[in-house]
Amino acid sequence: MTRPPRIAAVAAMLLSVCLPPALLAQEDDVFAFIPDGGRTLLGKLIDGGKVDSAEVVATRRSEDEWLGFLRGLSGSGLDDTQMATLAAYLASSMPAAEHAGKTIETAGRQLPRDGRDLTLEYCQSCHIITVVITQDRSREAWLGTMNKPSHVEIDTTQAERKEIADYLILNGGISIEDVPEELRAGGATY
Repeated sequence: MTRPPRIAAVAAMLLSVCLPPALLAQEDDVFAFIPDGGRTLLGKLIDGGKVDSAEVVATRRSEDEWLGFLRGLSGSGLDDTQMATLAAYLASSMPAAEHAGKTIETAGRQLPRDGRDLTLEYCQSCHIITVVITQDRSREAWLGTMNKPSHVEIDTTQAERKEIADYLILNGGISIEDVPEELRAGGATY
């Protein structure tokens, strides 16, 4: 016996209203397999009370200086790759007030976008994200690709390209087995 389409539509609507928000959020974040970028990592430290947000967003340090700062944090919960990702982000994005461009509200502050944000926005506009995130390449290789004629027309700054490259050299090379089945690019490459 088939149900009229109206009953199916009402049932779908009721399920979507009644399902716990956490369950719906899990389905919404199809990109959860992609490691957090510096903005998100910083937001977690701010939310956890591990860093003074006003101090961090106003401070200029080199990548090595930020890495030393992060290693000195007690109980940050960051692994080495996350620390390197966050240090690269902080070195290129702080002081935040000096960086024009799009920001994203994070932990009660408007923070500059990070390499993950930029990768999802710009790379995915032409490629399935799997093509990008599963490649293990050097900074020079990523910047070389982004400076090819087919990519220079993409509306990114050199600083954004560097941010993408820094993120991908630390967080790229994800195993295809870690990518959700629906996002696996059947043999797609550069």
